[in-house]
Amino acid sequence: MIRRATVLAVGRLKGWAAEGSDDYLKRLRRYFPVEVVEVPEEALNRRSPGEVLSAEAAKLLKRLPEGAHVVVLDREKGRRFSSEDLARHLNELGLSGNSHVAFVLGGPLGLSQEVLQKADARFSFGGITLPHALARVVLLEQLYRAAKINRGEKYHY
Repeated sequence: MIRRATVLAVGRLKGWAAEGSDDYLKRLRRYFPVEVVEVPEEALNRRSPGEVLSAEAAKLLKRLPEGAHVVVLDREKGRRFSSEDLARHLNELGLSGNSHVAFVLGGPLGLSQEVLQKADARFSFGGITLPHALARVVLLEQLYRAAKINRGEKYHY
């Protein structure tokens, strides 16, 4: 299993999403350290989509942890996993020396090509489009589930 994770995300969570994220972070940190790094979301109505993606990319790339295995969330081209397969994959990453994984989530417009090109891997939660706040909660829940699976612990559905 990985030994450390960084979640690098565009935007600050509020309300139910912040509560869900905090809950899963608290649970997940029993297994390994997790840091959440939030970069400010760009105003969509003041700039073109390309300018927004470029500005967010600059902030994300500046905050990527050095030496981490970079995984971007990419609905269209990302690899889809069952929870069990994700647990196995994360275990294999840790065993192969990639003990620190940085998961990168974009804002409402997604991620720029510049960020996508920095990825060592792309993951997807399937063909549906999730709001970026919900995608973060789902990511943390799946990391927690993977940790439980890899430890042979029960997870209540």
